[in-house]
Amino acid sequence: MDENKEHLLVKKFLEEHSLVESNILSFNNFIDHRMQLICQEVNKNLVSEDVTIELGKIRVEKPDLIEADGSKHPLLPTEARLRNMTYSAPVYMEITVRAGNESEHSEVEIGRIPIMVKSKYCHLHNFTKEQLIEQNIDPADPGGYFIVNGNERVLVLLEDLAPNIPFIIEDAKEKATLRILSQRGAYRIPTTLSESAEGLMQLSFSRFKDIPAIPLIKALGIIKDADIAGLIGKENDSFVVNLYEYADIHTVNDAVTSIIEKTGMVGTKKEAVEKLRSRIDSYLLPHIGVSEDSRIEKAITLCKLIKQFSIVKEKKLITDKDHYANKRVKLSGDLFSDLFRVNLTILLRDIQHSLQRLSKKKKIYSLKTLAKSTLFTHRIESAIATGSWIGEKTGVTQNMDKTNYLAMLSKLQYVVSMLPTEQENFRARTLHPTHYGRFCPIETPEGTPIGLRKNLALLAKISTAVVLDEKSFVKTLEENGMKKIEIK
Repeated sequence: MDENKEHLLVKKFLEEHSLVESNILSFNNFIDHRMQLICQEVNKNLVSEDVTIELGKIRVEKPDLIEADGSKHPLLPTEARLRNMTYSAPVYMEITVRAGNESEHSEVEIGRIPIMVKSKYCHLHNFTKEQLIEQNIDPADPGGYFIVNGNERVLVLLEDLAPNIPFIIEDAKEKATLRILSQRGAYRIPTTLSESAEGLMQLSFSRFKDIPAIPLIKALGIIKDADIAGLIGKENDSFVVNLYEYADIHTVNDAVTSIIEKTGMVGTKKEAVEKLRSRIDSYLLPHIGVSEDSRIEKAITLCKLIKQFSIVKEKKLITDKDHYANKRVKLSGDLFSDLFRVNLTILLRDIQHSLQRLSKKKKIYSLKTLAKSTLFTHRIESAIATGSWIGEKTGVTQNMDKTNYLAMLSKLQYVVSMLPTEQENFRARTLHPTHYGRFCPIETPEGTPIGLRKNLALLAKISTAVVLDEKSFVKTLEENGMKKIEIK
């Protein structure tokens, strides 16, 4: 390609796109869509007691500042830096409180959330070069960072294994094991499928270790051996042994009793059954669902995992965990979702507790006063200021390096692996062919973090998760000839 033509293409790309566009788009998606989805999710999980709380729409305004005399004006990043302030915006939420026959509905400010510079909710969004210069702002500044107490903080991208995808790995004894990191919201539960010395399929998840797979499938609702055989669709000696071993289990209750005996659960039989079913619903493949309605789907998924495990075990096809198709990079939207979910849950429990206490004393209360939480604001600001995140993660945010323009870009493209730097992990540290065009092969620190601290290629762009309407997707598959599995 002609050098001038290549130069023009790069120039056009930089005019239309930011070099840190992925992080900015992820933050925009968090504010526009994910905050509302988290509100709906938290609303479902709230325990209804004497006082019931229901959440409605949530909205975020642009950063503003209330002065000591009560006057209010827009807050620009430059002013936040100079006055050692946090570049944050107020968050408003519709809350309905029901206590007996009485109900109250109002939109309240629940706190403030830091806003990413140059994001959709930043005042500098869509500013022209001339407007930026007029406001004494460097037009070459790409944004993509936060300002907390006047300090510029970069949210580091986190690299981890992809959730909800089965991996075939080998243990120390070179024995194949299927592993899936089942993720729902901020919580991930590893589920492991392995084969015992006797050839029996066993499942481990949460506190359950080596639960026989066939009784578990039967406990989830698929009782007939013919149905299990049809779903697995892979007949070999190991499969026949598994079905024959548990052929005397004819009902769901028999299967549940068999698992209770295996796990040694304490309490009366009724209590043990309730506890087992509750834990299976909550901790077994939670990404599929956490209610009774998901049990059949979980059983079908287990059958498919057994089939995959059997095929891979025969052909010895071990998953390459370092292939980048098996990795995910957590952007600002993913990290903020985890932080917002936990802090919103804490806030709502505090509101509910305060309302119950006041309703018992029959005192008059103001929902706006109860909901406006300085703790909510402080927790989110503190997480960005210190880098200590949900799930005991540390170093999630770092100070911006403004030695020069390239140092700033390098900091904004920083990707950190979740693997501990103290361990060897040779294969994770080495360059993989799938890094080509995605990561810089040179920019990685010397010493223990080598290969685990990477930088995105300057023109690399990370795609965000696709929002899929499951019902319409299944309908499209059925229209194209696929048949839905019916378990009677």
